Amino acid sequence: MTTLTPPVTKQHTVLDSPYGPLTLVATDGVLSALYMTDQRHRPPEETFGVPDPEPFGEVIRQLTAYFAGERTIFDLPLDLHGTPFQRSVWAELLKIPYGETRTYGELAEELGKPGASRAVGLANGKNPVGIIVPCHRVVGASGSLTGYGGGLDRKQRLLAFESGGVRSDGVQALF
Repeated sequence: MTTLTPPVTKQHTVLDSPYGPLTLVATDGVLSALYMTDQRHRPPEETFGVPDPEPFGEVIRQLTAYFAGERTIFDLPLDLHGTPFQRSVWAELLKIPYGETRTYGELAEELGKPGASRAVGLANGKNPVGIIVPCHRVVGASGSLTGYGGGLDRKQRLLAFESGGVRSDGVQALF
């Protein structure tokens, strides 16, 4: 007997943000990607599905609150597709508190793979849901800013925003 798998439904919308337009992609109604303009590893737009803001109401509310300095943790279902190792790295990224950073080596240690900092860096770079899965919070061993799929300028601005209490629009936030 043959079992038919239902077709995957993909939708996308674009959210304007202080860091440029963010393309949100949902797979079967669950957030599966957040891409910045000129992002490394950004797939072709024709893979994003039909334009439809419907599945993104809560995602947009939480991102808007984050950019306003009113939210530090995201509480969203995610549909992340990657290798088991990539998914384990992305799960570790979710544990990095707002306003803090970790090195690639520290993440490798947390995963029980102390020699895997390069592999952690590669998996970090393939994170499909930037900002929400905070790959921008990972820095080099010396604390230096290293690669970021959305560009080092965005990474620097996101880290400054989170650590300085300055809203993404440049206004001092009251925490």
